[in-house]
Amino acid sequence: MIMEQQAEHDVLAAIDLGSNSFHMIIARLRDGHFQVMDKLREMVQLRAGLSKNEFLSDEAQDRAIECLQRFGERIKDLPASSVRVVGTNTLRRAKNSQSFLYKARQALGGHAIEIIAGEEEARLIYLGVAHALAFDNSRRLVVDIGGGSTEFIIGEGFSGLRRESLEMGCVSFSQQFFGDGTISSSRMENALIAAATKLRDIQRPYKKMGWIEVVGSSGTIRCVADIVKENTWADDGVITPEALDNLIAAMIAEGHVNNLSFSGLSSERASVLPGGVAILRAAFDRLEIDRMTVSDGALREGLLYDLMGRIQHDDERDRTVHALARRYQVDEPHAERVVNMATQLFEQVSKDWMIDAEEYLDRLQWAAMLHEVGLVMSHDQFHKHSAYLVAHSDMPGFSREEQHALAVIVKGQRRKFPKKDIKKLPEELQQSSKLLTVLLRLAMVFNRGRSEQTDTVVKLKVTNSGLWLTLPEDWLNEHPLTAADLLQEADYLKAIDIKLKIKQDRPAK
Repeated sequence: MIMEQQAEHDVLAAIDLGSNSFHMIIARLRDGHFQVMDKLREMVQLRAGLSKNEFLSDEAQDRAIECLQRFGERIKDLPASSVRVVGTNTLRRAKNSQSFLYKARQALGGHAIEIIAGEEEARLIYLGVAHALAFDNSRRLVVDIGGGSTEFIIGEGFSGLRRESLEMGCVSFSQQFFGDGTISSSRMENALIAAATKLRDIQRPYKKMGWIEVVGSSGTIRCVADIVKENTWADDGVITPEALDNLIAAMIAEGHVNNLSFSGLSSERASVLPGGVAILRAAFDRLEIDRMTVSDGALREGLLYDLMGRIQHDDERDRTVHALARRYQVDEPHAERVVNMATQLFEQVSKDWMIDAEEYLDRLQWAAMLHEVGLVMSHDQFHKHSAYLVAHSDMPGFSREEQHALAVIVKGQRRKFPKKDIKKLPEELQQSSKLLTVLLRLAMVFNRGRSEQTDTVVKLKVTNSGLWLTLPEDWLNEHPLTAADLLQEADYLKAIDIKLKIKQDRPAK
């Protein structure tokens, strides 16, 4: 079965919409490994177009769309399930990101774009670095300086143990402290102090965990490694505190980003080098790093390995959902019964509703598994407590939009239908979330009594006006409370213009 799935997803693509650069990697899947076919990178500097009020400028959006049109031409023939596109810090912050994402999706030929949280970005970065360097089970610290944020991950083997994403990046710090391009001792000192202040909260727990090796990834750190190697400030591109001090002194001596002409430094990266170096030097100081090696793997490679896991049914999201259910002491046998009923209903209507099982069934099942996590807080309004916990928990593997959609479905499991919450979701998620909520609600009705009986045959059919629910003969008479709940549910569904008709099978004559 796995071999068939690999054949269907022979070519995979991952696109990282970073705050500084956009990256795309296309690879062929072979025997559980990737053969890279193509890599594209463009320095879009999206973060440079983010105003103080956190609106993305038209100029920055235009640069990004032009880049994505070129990327889109390369992936236009790939199925949606073989492509992952993620946005990071700048798109997390931009208040007008939804209007940009609509245009960006069109430029990519309709492929969905996920906005991921900082912790999820850190998880994927670690995954990419760990696979690129074939980590053993020794403990390592991975550092990644992006355009708008910096990620710090401690892990063993391919598993991250602790992840942090701090709001500081090479573009944002270069804008803040070296905005006109001038590099002076006082400006560098201010940048170092600001970075050290942000690092203060993580330095104690990180140093307490410890590590045997530190690895850096992504553009800024690779650039620094090239510079210190070309200028013989360190051996073999290994970054040291002394090498960074030499680089800082040389930048200050030049006085302006336009004068930076170090061997190993590209002209396009010069403008964001001072901010990135300040962050890196502060990290060396606060975390007491004495040497750092560099990896070619980063977020985009992590995306590919995560995508491969999903294809081979080794999905991080499954682990996250079951871990959350255990954390909040969910009645798992009851949750599984709701999952089974919801799945049964989904399979009967998905074709008529045109909701693809590969894309949406998992989301329905996750919502069913987590629908009662809020009971740990209170039985009263538990569906709202459940939705809050799902929306605000750290959920590795999930994008921001995917997590919010899951929370809305969970909230909609009972009582008033969450029309307003659904309308707040991205447009492409609204219809599917509404329909999945209907199925979860019906599955809940049939399992509200927490009975262990699972042999009820429920037939659900899509009609022009809504849904037709058929039950065995006399079933409603034998289950009067459920019958009352179904009538109540029919009233609730009228709010979204779905008519629920209920009938019982008559025995064949």
